[in-house]
Amino acid sequence: MRGLYGDGRPRELVVHDTDSGRAAEFAARHGGKVLASARAVARAADVVLLATWSRTPLLALADTCAGQHFTSLGTDEPGKRELGPELLDAALLVVDDRELAARTGVLSAPGLIRTTADATLTEVLRGTHPGRSSAGQRSVYAPVGLPWQDLALSLFAWQEAERQGVGAVIDLLG
Repeated sequence: MRGLYGDGRPRELVVHDTDSGRAAEFAARHGGKVLASARAVARAADVVLLATWSRTPLLALADTCAGQHFTSLGTDEPGKRELGPELLDAALLVVDDRELAARTGVLSAPGLIRTTADATLTEVLRGTHPGRSSAGQRSVYAPVGLPWQDLALSLFAWQEAERQGVGAVIDLLG
């Protein structure tokens, strides 16, 4: 995969923000590099995290590469769109809640052919859904869940990883 070491650690962090000063500060703090656009980030990264208030898609299928993963945090209310419908239709689409995703989240986007998600995150984590069917398949995780639910789940996952002695500590604040 582009941009990853064999142990799964990012090789290089690339960042874009509409506020260039905020992007530069974040990149400097985390040893990353600022790029000129969301498309430039998609061309440079294997894993793309979008966390915006966008009402128009920032990335289309043509802006992406086979095998990439996208986490779209900005599709948490009606009208917010980060990824184009053709990308969502082509990718393995994983959501946190099927009903919320259809009513107010990523599946409520205009222009989509699909009407359901491929899986929920719970199904993938439990192994009842296999996840990607090939290394070249694009995947999208587009949660609608409330932030404190995400925080609680993250805390649980971190505690379990710590208990099992797996993973790596990443200082995101320092």
